[in-house]
Amino acid sequence: MIRVLIADDEPMIRAGVRSVLSTDPDIDVVAEAADGRDAVELVHRHRPAVAVLDIRMPGTNGIEAAAEIRRTVPETGVVMLTTFGEDDYILQALGGGAAGFLIKSGEPEELIAGVRAVADGAAYLSPKVAARVVAHLSATGAGAL
Repeated sequence: MIRVLIADDEPMIRAGVRSVLSTDPDIDVVAEAADGRDAVELVHRHRPAVAVLDIRMPGTNGIEAAAEIRRTVPETGVVMLTTFGEDDYILQALGGGAAGFLIKSGEPEELIAGVRAVADGAAYLSPKVAARVVAHLSATGAGAL
């Protein structure tokens, strides 16, 4: 069973994410938070395999929460789920330890695939985000991996 925490300041979004994830019998949403600080606290309490975080939340934002989760509970993978696909957010989130980055306008199957991939220790980027990362690397002349 893949234990998941959802953090988003919008109750409707949390309900939608929970609903999508509940279609997979191997995923169990164990906690929900409306801000990053609560998300970090709930990760410490529930030890989910994956934390699905929004970027923009009141108080501690998702990027700050992701970094704190990865620093203090490294066994919990982080997936960012946001409406904001700007390059700066993507790079900050991935640089801060997020292993997944999904756009809320994506397909529901992407959310399930992302959670499963990160729970398995892999990374997952939505196709739109992956295209932006590739374009950024091409533009900056990044070398070998």
